[in-house]
Amino acid sequence: MTAPLLRVTDLVKRFPLKGTMFAKGGVVHAVDGVSFDVRAGETLGIVGESGCGKSTTARLVMRLIEPDAGRIALAGREIGHPQGVPMAEARRAMQMVFQDSFASLNPRLTVETSIAFAPRVHGVPGPEARARAHDLLRKVGLDPARFAGRYPFELSGGQRQRINIARALALSPQLVILDEAVSALDKSVEAQVLNLLIDLKNDLGLTYIFISHDLNVVQYVSDRVMVMYLGKVVEIGPVERIYGATAHPYTRALLSAMPSMDPARRTEAPPLQGDPPNPIDPPSGCRFRTRCPFAEDVCAAREPALGTLEAGHQVACHMEHPGSGHSKAPAAAAAA
Repeated sequence: MTAPLLRVTDLVKRFPLKGTMFAKGGVVHAVDGVSFDVRAGETLGIVGESGCGKSTTARLVMRLIEPDAGRIALAGREIGHPQGVPMAEARRAMQMVFQDSFASLNPRLTVETSIAFAPRVHGVPGPEARARAHDLLRKVGLDPARFAGRYPFELSGGQRQRINIARALALSPQLVILDEAVSALDKSVEAQVLNLLIDLKNDLGLTYIFISHDLNVVQYVSDRVMVMYLGKVVEIGPVERIYGATAHPYTRALLSAMPSMDPARRTEAPPLQGDPPNPIDPPSGCRFRTRCPFAEDVCAAREPALGTLEAGHQVACHMEHPGSGHSKAPAAAAAA
């Protein structure tokens, strides 16, 4: 098998907190040993509650913030390593679209200038960069004759996000990270932008990491889904396995909270009790155990590994690992 387009291994990021005369400082465990692959041409969805580490993971992959530990490899070559991918090359190969479409654009630059800016910085002549900007405007469904000379304040939210998508594509990247890129849009515009993203992926051969709190949207666009909780990956697998054969109790709780038009599927009780634990002092063992209805002593004593169930479906739960010591775990296979 060929190497994945992106391979993230044991990524760690902790943010130190300053102490005061009344309390000592601590460390926020934002991302703690995260590993995953993204294959060329696929969309990996990342879901989880606010504060679980989704956006921090994206910024670490983009090297907008530096990891404390771990490796990030692009097409088999480690980013930033002397014999690996230089940062300038990685910047061209990976681009990111953020949630706030207005804050992502310079209010003093026209649409054409914003899209052409990165190609100009990377040595593309001015006329060619402007021609590329016009071509990208057409690709995202905006007429260059009407929109090239406009400023961000003259555009709607959906139009601004289309501009941000065009700007992200200006350097012909291999990987595009979409961090809540449609969550600020109303539903009709959201659907249009989602369909645009799917069309661009097919037309340009793109690979996406799609981060969202909307599980219906993630199901619609993703090939695989990764579920995070308090800086850890708790489940990852093909979208049909995550939504149809859920293995982790946290994932089941998230899915049970999905809005539904079916009156028979109304949520009568909250799927999760309590708030997520303090990331400064996370629980021992399984970090979900303080909210899990199936927690036992082994969950506090030992952290569950991310084990494979089948067909690329992995879960970090003692209930799914044979011989783990949990009363609901399958029996361990007998030695030959």
